Amino acid sequence: MVAQRRGAAIEISGLRKDYVSGQGTVTALDNVDLKIAPGEFLCIVGPSGCGKSTLLRILAGLDKQTGGTIRADAEGWAVQNAMVFQESGLFPWMSVADNVRFGLDTRGVPRSEADPRVEAALRLVGLTRFRNHYPHQLSGGMRQRSAIARAFVTDPAMLLMDEPFAALDAQNRVILQAELVRIWGQTGKTVVYITHSIEEALLLGDRTVIMTAQPGRIKRIVDVPFPHPRDLIQLSASAEFGRLKLDIWRVLEDEVNRARAEMEL
Repeated sequence: MVAQRRGAAIEISGLRKDYVSGQGTVTALDNVDLKIAPGEFLCIVGPSGCGKSTLLRILAGLDKQTGGTIRADAEGWAVQNAMVFQESGLFPWMSVADNVRFGLDTRGVPRSEADPRVEAALRLVGLTRFRNHYPHQLSGGMRQRSAIARAFVTDPAMLLMDEPFAALDAQNRVILQAELVRIWGQTGKTVVYITHSIEEALLLGDRTVIMTAQPGRIKRIVDVPFPHPRDLIQLSASAEFGRLKLDIWRVLEDEVNRARAEMEL
């Protein structure tokens, strides 16, 4: 059962992002309209260069749109988020606990409050025994667990994830996908998740946004019909899952081919 939905609700209207250089203007995103429900797990797929990561950076407040608006149901939403990238980004000279605590330290949270929150975050991702280990002593999957704990410890309204499991082997990816869904179910956070994998989007998300080749626009939004909690292995073997995966690929295929053709020009 998914926790009560208490994450951020976001409404994006007419979003546009241009990059200007001596070579001219490149439009990364154009006329993007999207509503994200509080507590939703939203996945975004699209060809390389379609602006998925640009959209995530704008939502994180790390980049600014050229046009359009972003509205939220909470004041200061742009700072009430946390990002998890493909690489964990852990500081190698810090222990797991210190890495997880880092965001709280930078916000001036006193240790008397921060330490119990760090312990709770470590329990959430199953790393309490490794609190004093350093990143080089951890597997890739454990480093990503640490990054997820660091994101959750600040109690963000929205969790932004940019292909966080892409660099992991297949077995660790399956384990971390299941862990992420479990954590999301417990916390009720809003999650926006970028992936190149249609299968991953269908295993994790409530909806899947399909984007066009550059400039990135929303081509279609697909409701994922599978109820939570999900047995990810069993679900991926079902006929209904296979049919939906094929349907999304048929929508995405033209955009992937168009993106490849434009890169070869």
